[in-house]
Amino acid sequence: MVKLCLDERVSNDPDFRAALERWYGHLIRKVSRRARNAAWDRVQDLPGVTVEDDAAKVRAFLPSAVVDVPADIKKLQISGTELPLDEPNPINDEYPVIYIDESLKMTLGKAAAQVGHASMLLAAHQPFEWVEQWEAADFALHVREVPSEEFLRLIESPGAVPVRDGGFTEVAPNTVTVVAIP
Repeated sequence: MVKLCLDERVSNDPDFRAALERWYGHLIRKVSRRARNAAWDRVQDLPGVTVEDDAAKVRAFLPSAVVDVPADIKKLQISGTELPLDEPNPINDEYPVIYIDESLKMTLGKAAAQVGHASMLLAAHQPFEWVEQWEAADFALHVREVPSEEFLRLIESPGAVPVRDGGFTEVAPNTVTVVAIP
C-alpha cells in the first residue's frame, strides 16, 4: 500500500492522484483478493503496483468506490482463502515488523488488509528520510502472528504504530489488530 501511495504517478498523473485523494478523504477500507494464473495476468494492466519476494507477489490497485471496482477485480476470490503456516524467514533488523494478534483469529484477507493499514500508518509516523530508506529496500517488511500476551507487550514498544479496526467486518470496533514496529 505504501508503494502505491508514494508512486511517482501521484505527481504526474491527475487521475491516479485523484483516485488516491478520494480514498484519503473517506474511511479507508481495503479488500484483499486472491488471484493466480490467467486471473492474475488479466489484472496486471489495471493501475497499481506490484511487490514480490521469493515466494509471493502482491498487487495494490488504485482505490475506488465499491460500485466502481473493475470487473476483472470483482471476479477474484474474496473469501475462503487460507494458507498453511510455514516457517518464516529470520527477521532482518533493517526492516520493520508488523505483528498480528493471533487471538483475534482473523481470516487471511482481513489480516492482509490490516497489514496494509499498518504499513501506511508506519510510513506516516516516520521521518521522510526513514521512508526513503524503506523505499530503497522496496518496502520490505516482516509479518508475524504472535500470542496476545506478546502482542500487548509489543504495543508498548517505542515507536510502535497500532492499528485500530473500524469494526465493519470480523472484529469489534476499536480493536487493535496489528502493530507495526519500525
